[in-house]
Amino acid sequence: MSLKVLLVCGTGASSGFMAVSMRKAAKKQGLDYQIQARSEAELENYLDETDVIMIGPHLSFMEAEIKQVVSGTKKKVILMNPDYYAMLDGKQALEHLQSVLN
Repeated sequence: MSLKVLLVCGTGASSGFMAVSMRKAAKKQGLDYQIQARSEAELENYLDETDVIMIGPHLSFMEAEIKQVVSGTKKKVILMNPDYYAMLDGKQALEHLQSVLN
């Protein structure tokens, strides 16, 4: 089963680069993850087809609201760490994701 991960940031630009980095890391590990990036304005359009929502650290103020939107579902909401986000370190982001899932 493929895991569908949605990265959310202000405009979708920085998270777009992070998504590419995470896809490369997932492929190296043989993981079947579909990772895409969208702006926070588009979030509701993609909720149905998403298992995990990872939020850019600069949008931490949205975390509670997004968790409320997905409450009652099995969807996970993860606030990305500024350290790996700033470096666009997909491997560390993937490790963070997996630690939450396990």
